[in-house]
Parts: sequence; C-alpha cells; structure tokens
Amino acid sequence: MGSTNDKEIVISVCTGTGGIAAGAFKVIDAFEEALEEHGLKAKFKSRTHKVGCRGFCAKDVLVDVAVGEDVVTYEFVTPEKAKAIVEKHLVGGEPVKKWLVKDDYHAFHTKQQRVVLHNCGRIDPESIDEYIATGGYKAARKAIFEMEPEEIIQEIKNSGLRGRGGGGFPTGIKWESCRRAAGTIKYVLCNADEGDPGAFMDRSIIEGNPHAVIEGMIIGAYAIGSHEGFVYIRAEYPLAVDRLRLALDQARERNFLGKNIFGSDFDFDIEIKLGAGAFVCGESTALMTSIEDKPGLPRPKYVHTTDKGLWGRPSNLNNVETWANVPLIIDRGADWYASIGSEQSKGTKIFSLVGKIKNTGLVEVPMGIPLKEIIFDIGGGIPKKKKFKAVQTGGPSGGCIPASLLDLPVDFENLSKAGSIMGSGGMIVMDEDTCMVDVAKYFVQFCVDEGCGQCTPCREGLYHMVKLLTDITEGRGTEEHIKLLEELSEVIIDTSLCGLGKTAPNPVLSTLRYFRDEYEAHIFDKKCPAGVCRELTTFVIDEKKCTGCTMCARNCPVGAITGEKKEPHLIDQSKCIKCRMCYEHCKFGAVLKM
Repeated sequence: MGSTNDKEIVISVCTGTGGIAAGAFKVIDAFEEALEEHGLKAKFKSRTHKVGCRGFCAKDVLVDVAVGEDVVTYEFVTPEKAKAIVEKHLVGGEPVKKWLVKDDYHAFHTKQQRVVLHNCGRIDPESIDEYIATGGYKAARKAIFEMEPEEIIQEIKNSGLRGRGGGGFPTGIKWESCRRAAGTIKYVLCNADEGDPGAFMDRSIIEGNPHAVIEGMIIGAYAIGSHEGFVYIRAEYPLAVDRLRLALDQARERNFLGKNIFGSDFDFDIEIKLGAGAFVCGESTALMTSIEDKPGLPRPKYVHTTDKGLWGRPSNLNNVETWANVPLIIDRGADWYASIGSEQSKGTKIFSLVGKIKNTGLVEVPMGIPLKEIIFDIGGGIPKKKKFKAVQTGGPSGGCIPASLLDLPVDFENLSKAGSIMGSGGMIVMDEDTCMVDVAKYFVQFCVDEGCGQCTPCREGLYHMVKLLTDITEGRGTEEHIKLLEELSEVIIDTSLCGLGKTAPNPVLSTLRYFRDEYEAHIFDKKCPAGVCRELTTFVIDEKKCTGCTMCARNCPVGAITGEKKEPHLIDQSKCIKCRMCYEHCKFGAVLKM
C-alpha cells in the first residue's frame, strides 16, 4: 500500500450541516478519486465515509487522517487540498503541516467535556453497527433485562439530570409523575423543534448520533410504561430528519424497536412528526396539539401534561439532549453523572457559540464553568480586537449578560439570578459595536412574529413593547417609555398563557438592568453609542487620522465620500445613508461614530 507500509488508512470527514455547507461531499469525492488514482485502499470512517459535526464549525471542512495509530486533523479542507493530502501525506509519508489545525483548535477542546457529543464526529451517524461498537444499546438492554422501571426512574433522579430544553425541570420527577398517572396508554415525546435564532445543538446531536436519542427514549418508555413515542422535528432540518429516519429503520431491523424488542416482552416504537417551523410549537402543549394534526396552539396547564397531554393521555416530553444523556446515566451510573457539574445543576450542557466570537461552533462544557472560560478560552475571544459587551443566552426569551458578569458560573440557578435563562443552549456573543436597545427590539419582534396570538397580554403587550423600542431607537423616546416597558414586562410575565409570553420580556428587562445608560443616551442625548440606530448616528472622518487610502470612498454605496488620494476625505451628510461601510472598512480608525 505504498509508503503507508500497509497500515490501515482511516479518513473521517465532517458531514454535519456546517461541514456539508463548506463542501464536505465534494471533499469526500476528491479523496476517493485521489486514493484510487494512487492505488491506495482507504477505509473511510464508515461505509458512507461520513462523521457528524466535529464542533469547531468555523474550521470546516474538518478531516481526520489516520495512518495506523498516527492521527492528524486538517482544517479548511477543499477538494484540491484533499488530493494534495493523499499525494503528500499518504503517498509521500509527510503530513501537510500548513493545513493542519492550529493551536486554537486544541484550545477550543481543552476545557470542554464531551459526554453527549463524545461519539459525534467519531462514528458514522448512518451506521448502527458503529454505534453498537461503542457500547450502543447496551444501556437499553440493561434497563429492560436487569432493572425494574422504578429503579430506572430512581437512577435518573439520583443523577440530578434536569431537562435541557429550557425549563430545567428534574427529569426523574417528570418520569415518575407520568408513570404514576392513571391510564394504560402513555406516550414519550422528543422535542427536536429547536427554533431559537443561532441554535443548532439538538439538530447536531441527531445528525451526528441519532441512535443515542432513540436508545434514551427506549429506556424512558420502559420506565414510564409507554409503548409509543414521537419525535417532533422541524422539516427545515432535512439532514437530521433523514438520518433519524434511517436510524429508526435500522433499529427496527435489529428488533430494537417494535414488538418484543431485544427479545423481551416489551413493545415500543417511535414515529417522526414533522413540524412546519412555528417557534411556538417548541412549547410543550403546542407541540402536542401539532402532533394531533391541529393548529400548534398552547393550552393552559391547569393539568400537567404528564397526567393529560397528547390526545388527553399521560405524556412525557423531553428534548433531544435530555434523551441522549439517559443511556450514559444507565450505563455508567447516577454517581458518575452527578460528579459532573455544579451542586444543583449536574452533568454537562451543550451550547451553540455564535455571534461576534472567533471560534464559532458547538461546545459541551460541565455545568458551573465560568462564562469567561467559554467566551475567551474556548471561543477565542472577540475578533478584530473589539471589546466583549454581552452574551445573550437562552434564545429570544433569554437575557443579555454583561462583561461585568464574566466570572458567572453557567448553570440554571446563576443564569436565572442574572436575569437570563439556560434555554436550549444558544449563546450569541456581542461586541462593542452592538446596540443593546436594538438587540432588545430584535428579540421582542421575533416573539411578536412567532407568537400564537391567543392571549391578549402577549399578543398586544409585545406589539406595544416593539413600538416603544422603535420610538427609542428612532429618537422619539422619552423617560416615560422606560417606565411603560417595565410595567408592560411585569404584566406580560404575570398573565401570559404560555412560556413564550412569560419569558419574552427578558431581553428588555436584562438590557434595562445592565445597559440602562444606553437607553438614556438614546432618549436624552438622542445618540446611539454603538452607532447602529441610523436616526441617531452620524459618521464623520477625522482629518488627522485619515491617510487618504480611498478605502471608504470605494466601499460607499451612494458616493457620499469625496477626497483625493493621500488627502483627507469628507462625508456628505446629505447623501450618507449610515450603512456603516466606511466605518467597517477603515483600517486607521479615521471614521468616527458621532
């Protein structure tokens, strides 16, 4: 086998959504062509030559090349690079050093603790055999053949596992309530709707390791006494849907789902229900009405869904990440799991790290890790030497946490005290050029657009909050606007029908709590300190700093900037549309926000 000395060659190509978007399938084709051309036989990571999301999406396409025991990782791999890697590394015997991952790749992983994501990026998500080879379905067999349902529930309770979908309710207690509920027909449900802006945790788990979710649901169903399960997943996530559907078919073929699973007397199967992309269907009762083929509208929770949920029967709903934790707990034990995390928030949490951050991607960290370590050690800090300003956690209903709280331990309790929520795990990082009033307006507008419209407090209250925030960002704000925002927030939280309305004011309340000075600058000084709100911002050029490089003039879309080369330039305010292009492209700090 050439210079590889007959050692086994294993090539693993990231085919999560980010990897595919970066051209993973073309990279796979290029590797195969080059290997065939050089007469090399490579065993890719599976029959389909794919692995799930590797996490560091900013470096895609990521590729592991293993020759025997020697493994290296390449970043930003293209089809052209793939061919060169085969020629220089596999034929020539030397890795292409300039394309190998850099120190930031290793720093990205050092403080992570990949528990749920351990197999994502390692095994082929479309191969049940690879999942089984890592110990897959061992926990389900153990639960069915060696444990009583009550014993399973107690193990989950002892582990301290809490729901990862946002509320953080103790999983074992929820299971226990559902098991004790009256009725012989019960359902286990998986929430894979995940509609938060910037969130891709659950989708990546299903894309990278769908069998873990299925195995968790099998264990939960046996513990609760359910024989039918549903995964509610967005049709907008075709890769996740396809891999989940394939995994379910494979599990049925092995008799891991269906009648008498694993040769036991326990029957259980799972059906996929596609969501149409309504954010409100992530709410438990709305999700259930959608599965019933009715409009996805929330219902009052006078009776818990564990007593009366889907089709009026006891139903247990957990999200993707929660279900994926279950096999690990049953296999390794509650004590092992409870040893990870903080006092009240056990285990790890997966976050999608996006926004103004160098290392965007999917990260899994132990509960209680300081926010600073996520942002700066794992995330690499803020690009372009900008200052960190805030991070918004918990989706559109979460709050914005300021730089003064960078030492905050990230867990359910501390995020709540800071005015935010864990949510499903979105983390949107913001730098000094972010207007916090504009951010609040964006998230409240999102909730207006995605609300169901059933209850007056949410429907009318959020609409008026957007109007108030718009007035402030356009220079019509008064001190009374702040009082009205606070009063409306209190009413909406206290009287809304479902969790969307009850948490929608969080972005406003948290920005008022930590960035009130920005609201006051908009209202009293009629200025937007970040230079985002157009009606309150003017861009000028500092003649002393301007070198006359013409970069600003060349990038101005309306020709508002004039000046000779190597001479100071000027902005014609009558033409300027305040698009920020001059500010963004000036390398000398000569364009100022006023």
